[in-house]
Amino acid sequence: MNFKNKWAFILLLMPVTYAFAQDNDAILDSIYIQETENAKEPIKLLHAEPLYIDLIRDLGARKGEREWNLGFGLTDNQTFDSYEALIEYEWAPADRLGLEVELPFTFYSPINGTPRDAIPSNQLNSIKIAAQWSFFVNEKIATSMAIGYINEFELSSFRDFGKPLITGNIYNPFLVVAKRWGNNFHSLIYTGPMIEQNFLTKSFHTTYDINSNIHYMIPGTRNFIGIEFNKTLDSGDFDMTMRPQMRLGITDNLLVGIVTGIPVARENERFSTFLRLIWEPAHHKH
Repeated sequence: MNFKNKWAFILLLMPVTYAFAQDNDAILDSIYIQETENAKEPIKLLHAEPLYIDLIRDLGARKGEREWNLGFGLTDNQTFDSYEALIEYEWAPADRLGLEVELPFTFYSPINGTPRDAIPSNQLNSIKIAAQWSFFVNEKIATSMAIGYINEFELSSFRDFGKPLITGNIYNPFLVVAKRWGNNFHSLIYTGPMIEQNFLTKSFHTTYDINSNIHYMIPGTRNFIGIEFNKTLDSGDFDMTMRPQMRLGITDNLLVGIVTGIPVARENERFSTFLRLIWEPAHHKH
């Protein structure tokens, strides 16, 4: 084959090679989606789950699924830094039903010469128990919906621990709607009221949360990049924090999520960071 013929042959192969690479990505996506949406079990669609306001369990959860989460965060406020830590366990005792127990902690550190007694006391914030039921899973339109409820027993700070032990309760029903667009783009809305009851003052305070998310899942992987918009309505006051984020698979069962918080309309809060470690023990199919 002479020189000219060689180049003609290479040019002829280029579009074929490009098409093969594109098809290979599509095949990887299809294989991973098919693994999640195995037809031998109840239908479950692949959705990207937000990392900061996470779900109780995957939408369309299957019986036997389990997950441990460890979370660590830092928020820069005007007069002190707050460090948050959480441990949570979630599991599916039945198809499409998820349950969760969470223990969130907050620790405070003064800055700019703020006296220690002028900042909040360290505390185990609450004991949170939650349930979520996926009532709609439609493969044709790649959409899942769920309703759920979180009950949060608020605890006294370490400074006043046990006086009393439980200071209030938060009632939080919510709705989740998620849709996948093609193989890689995911959107989700998580919304509901938070009704806080203070046992000491016998008062109630209600806020309303609207959390919207969009993510792009890297072809053929569980890794994604995306953003959460965490919005709160409180008696006419509006707060919003944007949370760019990414999730990386370390092993088959271990994932790490990295989140940055950028306040858009918050009076006292500045930038924040949050790290979530996610471990999913092997799911024994039934």
